[in-house]
Amino acid sequence: MATSKRTGQRQRPVAGAASSSKRKPTRLAAGLSAGFGVMLLAGCGLQPATSFVPEVQPGTIQAVEGLPEDAQITVVSKNFTEQLILGKIAVMTAEAAGFEVEDFTNVPGSQPVRELMVSGEGDFTYEYTGTAWITYLGNPTGIPDKEEQWRAVHDADLENGLTWGRPAPLNNTYAFAVRSEAVPELGNIAKMSQIGDLPVAERTLCVEAEFNSRPDGLDPMLDTYDIPRGSANGIPDGNIGVYDTGAVYTATNDGDCNFGEVFTTDGRIDALDLTVLEDDRKFFPAYNAAPVFNSETLKEYPQLQEVFDQVSPLLTDETMRQLNLKVDVEGQEPVDVAHDWMVSEGLITGED
Repeated sequence: MATSKRTGQRQRPVAGAASSSKRKPTRLAAGLSAGFGVMLLAGCGLQPATSFVPEVQPGTIQAVEGLPEDAQITVVSKNFTEQLILGKIAVMTAEAAGFEVEDFTNVPGSQPVRELMVSGEGDFTYEYTGTAWITYLGNPTGIPDKEEQWRAVHDADLENGLTWGRPAPLNNTYAFAVRSEAVPELGNIAKMSQIGDLPVAERTLCVEAEFNSRPDGLDPMLDTYDIPRGSANGIPDGNIGVYDTGAVYTATNDGDCNFGEVFTTDGRIDALDLTVLEDDRKFFPAYNAAPVFNSETLKEYPQLQEVFDQVSPLLTDETMRQLNLKVDVEGQEPVDVAHDWMVSEGLITGED
């Protein structure tokens, strides 16, 4: 793991690399020593994060009154950019609130994170409502309404020993985007339903291979918007370009198509100056990020919910795109991006 690039500032290893906790290391180590944990350690390289986290002091997030000196939680996250940023935000949020934190961000994959949370080895993660509903809970399709999707996941996961906090506005779901400079040429298009109002020749799409073929992907989306695929009055097959993962953004920016399939919090949207169209018929499932607590941990430290309720409302699609851009495009470290954002929002203060 790379260390923080911040200079002129005292740093310390995150808790977990060399923790002195009285409670959680024993529980976590025991869990990772058996069965699934051994597989993770040997096969996926799971280990406490070894990057550095800048010292933080309370800002609007204040230390919880009456918190035991040995109060500790284990924060877990997946290993892609957005999750690393959210994971570091969670680590520093808990530290500002007075907890010692064992940092298990950068876990390789969704299922290992889920296993750690359900087994009680992890205490906190930011998870996506749609991912939990479809991938973990086995439902065939997601729920487009954000509140309904959150409530459905919240209620179902209580039986699994997990409590979902209120979701953030950020919704990392599918969308279609257009080059901003092309918007005036396309009738100032702002909504996906307006694609059908364009001349057929202008209804050109760039999509990933997976989205092109999945049963809840391109074809039902076009049906929802009454511009069926393969129809001379809809979108002819020749108007659809299929690309490898990630190449859609470049193809859309280069004008190979007018409308490209994107993810709503991807930093390349801003870096390439793309405009996201409104999914006005609400086809795409909701994938709002929300704080997820191990229910036993939340019972022990109920103040955690109020602490994270101060953070989640600030995490919007636009904010997350900018944070992801700083890592993926500008090459900054996730921990630095998370720290700078939290300081800028007044959630924490840096070291005096």
